Amino acid sequence: MLLLVGLGNPGRAYARNRHNIGFMALEAIARRHGFAQARGRFQGLLSEGTIGGERVMLLAPQTYMNESGRSVGEAARFHKIGPDEIVVIHDELDLAPGKCRIKTGGGVAGHNGLRSITAHIGNDYKRVRLGIGHPGDKALVHSYVLSDFAKSEEPWVAALCEAIADNAALLVKDDDAGLQNRLHLAMEAKGFSAVKRLGEA
Repeated sequence: MLLLVGLGNPGRAYARNRHNIGFMALEAIARRHGFAQARGRFQGLLSEGTIGGERVMLLAPQTYMNESGRSVGEAARFHKIGPDEIVVIHDELDLAPGKCRIKTGGGVAGHNGLRSITAHIGNDYKRVRLGIGHPGDKALVHSYVLSDFAKSEEPWVAALCEAIADNAALLVKDDDAGLQNRLHLAMEAKGFSAVKRLGEA
């Protein structure tokens, strides 16, 4: 069984924030694969279903980003799920907008959601890093991630989330290279391959 976690902050005020792209991707996966209605469990919203014939749980922590690990840790302990069965989808400042990279382990790169999860379950979980670009000045990062995507960015955000949903079976099968390639091709096909088009300086 795979525990697929999307990161974000709860509440309508945060719904379209850059920091919430993990929630957006999780919602797209739930829609595409006909998951059951999410319910409140483990200090988060949990839904269950199948992807590629495998049982998958989708978890959106409702603890606010900085305490995401409380929700993930609780779910993992209850279901006896190890870090190797946990995948976290999150925003990534160090990737160009619309880009995706997948890795297991590594540092948290200043991401408070990842820092909290690592504190609760260790570091050996998989991360699906969704690029949101960097504002260019470290002092602007906080307000940047907690501001909504610009209207001009919404098409690539939707395209990326839908591409992840379309190819989620590759994530379940542990085919990271295959998934990255499919996402790249999907974004390219929709005209979002050029960094300049995605608004990065």
